Amino acid sequence: MARFDRYVLSQLLVLFGFFSLVLVSVYWINRAVILFDRLIADGQPASVFLEFTALSLPNVVRMVLPMSAFAASVYVTNRLASESELVVMQATGYSPWRLARPVVIFGLIVGTFMMALTQYLVPSSLEQLRFRENQISGSLSAQLLREGEFMNPTAGVTFYIREITPEGVLKDVFLSDGRNPERTTTYSSVDGFLVTEASGPKLAMINGIAQTFQHDTRTLTKTKFTDFAYDISSLIAGPDSLFKPLDQRPTSELFLASELVAKATGKSVGRVLEEAHGRFNQPILCLVAALIGFSTLLVGGFSRFGVGRQIIGAILLLVLVKLVESVVTDPVRNNAHLWPLVYAQSVFGLGAAILMLQLAARPRRRRKDVSLSEVAA
Repeated sequence: MARFDRYVLSQLLVLFGFFSLVLVSVYWINRAVILFDRLIADGQPASVFLEFTALSLPNVVRMVLPMSAFAASVYVTNRLASESELVVMQATGYSPWRLARPVVIFGLIVGTFMMALTQYLVPSSLEQLRFRENQISGSLSAQLLREGEFMNPTAGVTFYIREITPEGVLKDVFLSDGRNPERTTTYSSVDGFLVTEASGPKLAMINGIAQTFQHDTRTLTKTKFTDFAYDISSLIAGPDSLFKPLDQRPTSELFLASELVAKATGKSVGRVLEEAHGRFNQPILCLVAALIGFSTLLVGGFSRFGVGRQIIGAILLLVLVKLVESVVTDPVRNNAHLWPLVYAQSVFGLGAAILMLQLAARPRRRRKDVSLSEVAA
């Protein structure tokens, strides 16, 4: 690698790390506030908060990598242009295609990081995060069991337990569910137990009565029961332990068992293939973002007034790349055979970058000198 390539590449990597740190911090602070309120307020230790934060970081990093690559490319190219370093290199015979080589290497490095994230780190971290959320939700359900205290775990629900024995038996259970506007159901039982199942935690009540009051007819119905199970998973908003979203499934499963995954998740086959191919498209977008930032600024050449217009043009090109993604999303999800359109935004972005480099490589048109004879004429 030439010295100029190492010089530019080192600057790109340093600025890339800086912008990634800033953007990740912004995303992390927004999520940390919500996470802190939800976990710490429910009595979870700080170690759980740190664990959840670490598990959510790979997905945050995945979202900011293309933006960081674009910002680093624009910043470094602007600095090289303002300090006339690009002009000097072009004067020595370096073409725009040759100048773009360190940017291409930089984009491939960032794309490799993105490939590792999309293929392995993000799915596994989200799956582990979901697993830990299920465990935490189980402990949160235990917090509903407080002796001698009326609790309202959600709007319209009142819960009361007189006593909890050392064996875990709940004495004198009272539960009023008024979430249905048409009727209110009140359960009361002598004993109760908390049962954890695969579908979520349930409250088993023994020897009790259920009273249902219909608001429209003003009638009260009483039903005695020897045992009754009440699903309390909705009271603690715990995630469904049987459901595994697309972003938590391995790429091989999305490709080899697309129809089965579609049935299991309730999504279309096109949506499954969009997720699978998107994991390969995102690394390409990192290269596209870096090339757009470099090539667009290179078109303007050296100017004492800066490259503000070129920067705005680069941002507009990124917006167009995002618009292409929005346009092809619905057709791909509706028709699985159109999965190649997932790469349309990358093809468009690469085409735009190549066009910018081609324009930058064209020789400048010089004004023809006006001869004295022409002036006299």
